[in-house]
Amino acid sequence: MTGIPTRRLGELTVSAQGLGCMGMSHAYGAADDAQSIATIHRALDLGVTLLDTSDFYGAGHNEELIGRALAGRREQAVVATKFGFANRLGEPPRIRGDAAYVRQACEASLRRLGTDHIDLYYLHRVDQNVPIEETVGALAELVEAGKIRHIGLSEASVRTIRRAHAVHPVAALQSEWSLWTRDLEAETAPVCRELGIGVVPFSPLGRGFLTGRYTSIDSLQEGDMRRGQPRFADGNLERNLSIVAALDALAAEKGVTAGQLALAWVQHRGDDVVPIPSTRREKYLTENLGALAVELSADELAAIDAVAPAGTVAGTRYDENSLALVDK
Repeated sequence: MTGIPTRRLGELTVSAQGLGCMGMSHAYGAADDAQSIATIHRALDLGVTLLDTSDFYGAGHNEELIGRALAGRREQAVVATKFGFANRLGEPPRIRGDAAYVRQACEASLRRLGTDHIDLYYLHRVDQNVPIEETVGALAELVEAGKIRHIGLSEASVRTIRRAHAVHPVAALQSEWSLWTRDLEAETAPVCRELGIGVVPFSPLGRGFLTGRYTSIDSLQEGDMRRGQPRFADGNLERNLSIVAALDALAAEKGVTAGQLALAWVQHRGDDVVPIPSTRREKYLTENLGALAVELSADELAAIDAVAPAGTVAGTRYDENSLALVDK
């Protein structure tokens, strides 16, 4: 174990940086289970506690993978998983937040994870056909039963957050937050801070784009979801590369990588912010953790802010179908 600092998500204490595990089973092309498990083990060895998954990633494979990785090491991890997508991969999205499904999904995740409790259980997307009070009420019953420890929401609006928190304390909101996705800053992050809810930014490296590793669509594997995302589309990608070039110049002055600088910027958003960069390789895990040691002055933060001011990123963060699932 190393001296990785900790932060609080509500009443839950976690490492100041977590590990997003989605790419080990889902979205970013072929992966290798042995390599992924080795990365999880290395994360635990280095002091990372927060492991993030979902029952949707790889149709349950990602939860099973984490369960295998944590055999004999469960006490070292804070396991966060999500539910809500009731469709299979390749089918039209179908969100369920009704009480019966909450219980059903939790039992299935517990089996796949090979554990008797989930530390942080998120609603992956808000079901617009079910009152959030019903969903959170069912989650509260699972807390009382000891099957989950803390409740989270993902991609939820301020109105939903307030209604949910009134039923039972919400520990964390997971939503996209990076230099090129800053929608949370105006209203959502301040409301979370007001209510004592931690923020867990996913894709804090702009789905890897801010590292500078992807300079064309050909840089991505076949089957990689980013091939269909607007910001990686022809024309948009080339325009967005100017952001990476500016970030890389600042990083060189600081003696760090562009990815480390982008991640450090997210970590400096507040001591209640815990980013979960996703990787399946030990090399990038170590690089990402190096961002924890990057100190940024007010002037440096302002210079990084100026790299990607609001409205300058080309393309929306999701396609229209995926944007329609985000709570408004």
